[in-house]
Amino acid sequence: MSKIKKHIPAIVAVLFVILGVLVPILKNTIKPEPEKYTLTYIDVFDTASQIIGYDKSAEAFKEKADILKAELETYHQLYNIYSVYEGVNNLKIININAGIEPVKVDKKIIDLLKFSIDLYHKTDGEVNIALGSVLSIWHDYRTAGIADPSSAELPPLDKLQEAAKHTDINNIIIDEEASTVYLADPEMSLDVGSIGKGYAVQMVAEYAKELGYNNMIINVGGNAITVGTHANGDNWRIAIQNPDLEASDPVIKRVLFADKCLVTSGDYQRYYTVDGVEYCHIIDPDTLMPPSYFSAVSIICDHSGLADALSTALFNMSHEDGLALINSIENAEAMWVLKDGTIMYSENFEEYIVE
Repeated sequence: MSKIKKHIPAIVAVLFVILGVLVPILKNTIKPEPEKYTLTYIDVFDTASQIIGYDKSAEAFKEKADILKAELETYHQLYNIYSVYEGVNNLKIININAGIEPVKVDKKIIDLLKFSIDLYHKTDGEVNIALGSVLSIWHDYRTAGIADPSSAELPPLDKLQEAAKHTDINNIIIDEEASTVYLADPEMSLDVGSIGKGYAVQMVAEYAKELGYNNMIINVGGNAITVGTHANGDNWRIAIQNPDLEASDPVIKRVLFADKCLVTSGDYQRYYTVDGVEYCHIIDPDTLMPPSYFSAVSIICDHSGLADALSTALFNMSHEDGLALINSIENAEAMWVLKDGTIMYSENFEEYIVE
């Protein structure tokens, strides 16, 4: 026993040395649980945007979010039809040069145009990026009507019909080898409002994955896409806005998914009133007027650009025709909200809904 007592100080000293070595190692080895952060931006695609995700610190998350936001800004500038930017040949430059000469552009524009032309055919023309000549008339009348509601009026139908003569999507001439775009009709103009934002969100989500980012939501003006799951592996819960802005609950449904997107088109945010009737910003290429089938159409699918286009297409179609279209596209589901508040679903949409 005396021999053991004799060695106790030495044993204790050794233990302290071991602990002194192990504790710093353990501190560096055990990683703290990532926390959830949200950053909001208001200067891309003329709408509020959010990037939500998990990281070890606010600073680390902001660094990643700012990189993605910068990428969104790139797409915003390229797809803009109202502004020009120094050194950037965007859609506005293409429109200015309609009937004059081809414009050399970034591959991001060519990829969008090819994607959009393909969807034009898949939706039987219900999504037409060549409808700019018509949409610009509606934009001017809507802007004036919002600025001075007492003098708000509808565009004359004959003016819209004349503009519609210049919406042939076949007049978009793309030369991939030269990386140029030319509008063969001098009265033609592009407007990618029905697809551009969703497509950009998809591309930025794919860019995030390339950078190794995960456990995120990118939401640009209601075009929401999830990159992976929550940090704990749970799916994301996404709210769908109630088109009835006077309802007690601003959320009409909540859905649960990961690595998918949700896009909604509706008549409850961008509209103006003429003689007591509200006219939304979505224009039916067949009637050249805003459709009146639904208050909102929501799409869940694997590609945000596709979801954006489908939400517009289905908003312009009867439920029967829209259901046929959505059923023809793999992994795409739809929810329609009628004017009276009735809700209808495609075959599998309800599988995503949670209480």
